[in-house]
Amino acid sequence: MDKARVISLFIGVVRAKSFSQAAVDAGLTPQAVSKAVRQLEEHLGVRLFHRTTRSLSLTDDGARLFELANPGLRLLDEALEQIQSSRLEVDGLIRLAAPTSIGNAIIVPLLQEFQQRYPGTHFDIQLDDHFTDLVESKIDVGFRAGGPPERNLVARALGDMMLLVCATPGYLERFGVPRTVADLARHRCTGFRHPNTGRMMPWELHVDGATVYQDVPAVASFNTVEGELASVLCGTGIGQVPVFMIERELAAGTLVPLLTQTITANRGVFMYYQQRTQMPLRVRHFIDFVSEQAPLRLQGQRRAVNAAKAR
Repeated sequence: MDKARVISLFIGVVRAKSFSQAAVDAGLTPQAVSKAVRQLEEHLGVRLFHRTTRSLSLTDDGARLFELANPGLRLLDEALEQIQSSRLEVDGLIRLAAPTSIGNAIIVPLLQEFQQRYPGTHFDIQLDDHFTDLVESKIDVGFRAGGPPERNLVARALGDMMLLVCATPGYLERFGVPRTVADLARHRCTGFRHPNTGRMMPWELHVDGATVYQDVPAVASFNTVEGELASVLCGTGIGQVPVFMIERELAAGTLVPLLTQTITANRGVFMYYQQRTQMPLRVRHFIDFVSEQAPLRLQGQRRAVNAAKAR
């Protein structure tokens, strides 16, 4: 016996003062409602109604059950109504997940702009270079670089991720400027280890119209792009990093673009979320906002490189 169902039908009969009206309200036949109430009576071992062809009234046990169960059902109804209405509300929590590089450079700056439009929203942000399972982590919207997620998710491309070889002026003064890809073998370079596999990632370069992958002599390797970038900025060596992370450094001259003919943009920045129609309105607004604003930020990468080359 489905206790919640039969108690709900019992309360419906009491409120409607009629089996037939309760059946209409529940979308059932009067026979189905009557059967459910009989099951409840048999389960409890008491009569709940005095029934005649002309009247219906509660027994003492029926009145007692209604007194105890009715407030609980009201609370349940209110809870369901609140959850249903929350889908139509913009106020509330949005949970995000992103690699630290994309989060810090692209997503976090957008949050303040979004909250200016919708002050009642607030965010819980998980920055992690590992791929985040939205269901397991209870995340509304995720971001990643590389290719689109290969799972049952909706993925939106936000723009290209340009990879640039660069170094500080101080490093270049000490060790010279590499003019060709072959020159990198004689330089101190930084490296990046894939956060999931721990494998050293080769540099991705555009050479003679094709994409090639070049292993470099890493004097320091990192499992986060932020760590590698911090090392490059300290003058440790030459690094290859996403342009969207270093636009200000390129403009200020604290990083110098190198081998710009080798820049690639084969990787993308993606937003992903679950396939669902019952999405809260605040999440839908956020997805639309990021789809509109994030590409504008990524479009500035080529201009930043060209401006730095012209210095």
